[in-house]
Amino acid sequence: MSAADSLYQQLRSHLAYLKLTAAAEALPTQLDEAMKTKATHTEFLHQLLAVEVTAVEARRHAGLLRFANFPAPWRLDDFDFTAQPSIDPALMRDLATCRYTTDGTNVLFIGPPGVGKTMLAIALGHAAVDNRLRTYYTTAADLAARCRKAAIEGRWATTMRFFNGPAVLIVDELGYLPRPAEHANALFQVISQRYLRGSIILTTNRGVGSWGEIFSDTTIAAAMLDRLLHRSVVINITGDSYRMRTHRARAEATRKALNP
Repeated sequence: MSAADSLYQQLRSHLAYLKLTAAAEALPTQLDEAMKTKATHTEFLHQLLAVEVTAVEARRHAGLLRFANFPAPWRLDDFDFTAQPSIDPALMRDLATCRYTTDGTNVLFIGPPGVGKTMLAIALGHAAVDNRLRTYYTTAADLAARCRKAAIEGRWATTMRFFNGPAVLIVDELGYLPRPAEHANALFQVISQRYLRGSIILTTNRGVGSWGEIFSDTTIAAAMLDRLLHRSVVINITGDSYRMRTHRARAEATRKALNP
């Protein structure tokens, strides 16, 4: 083995030892390219390390995506703003920059079922992951059930730390069913723990004035709203349900087909 071959093998070994796996695998290709283009040592090193940085970023993004627990791959580009003129596209694009997370601002989507609240919340969640922010999705019912189970099993503090950890916590579908007092307390504790520390994206079909009916406790509802609304962007969505519009369109198409 020549001195050059020995040095090459040592370099690959060093890269592998340092766990720079992508750089080690790309070394032959990058070395050949550098020789062809007569790249300087600095240019070669930059190109080789860029391969590793790209691989690390891809792994990190994949890990954040797995943790986020998103139920759908929706992104902002998938949303039909023409179908919901009550939503300001410029505001949504601004929220997608995630600047709201710097001071723990919350985002509340309020509107009837089927108008796109969940889709927009998940789209902002994907934007948060793209901005390297730890994000987690849960429904309000699942959050309450998990907290209740944790309280019974003596893991309350651990569970509170979990929900306090993400930079963005998405709480979906609040208000679709009335919640018992223990559920209200669980949600209040999560909101209180995250107050001014981490952002919450929350979707609900009930206006803030009727939250007391959701939890049968106006005091807790008022305390939640006080913390959620202190720093918040509230988006009221009006209009028909996407599903109802689709149903009516299909029904009309069928009627025309049967009665040309």
